[in-house]
Amino acid sequence: MAVVDPPRKGLDPEFVKTLIELAPDKIVYVSCNLATYARDCQLLAQTGYELQWVQPVDLFPQTAHVETIALIQRVKQ
Repeated sequence: MAVVDPPRKGLDPEFVKTLIELAPDKIVYVSCNLATYARDCQLLAQTGYELQWVQPVDLFPQTAHVETIALIQRVKQ
């Protein structure tokens, strides 16, 4: 299992490449930027991962900022 909590710019492309090579069964992804989260999930989906669960967390009430926690799992092949 891998846990990632990248900055607003999302995961570095080299890190994504390394993560895919390591092929953890599960990835817990914590994000503060939905755009980069979606981009990174799409990259992982193209290599055999599937989004299993997503939970928004409002850490800053009365603002537009929402953290997202997701479980991404490698599809057995």
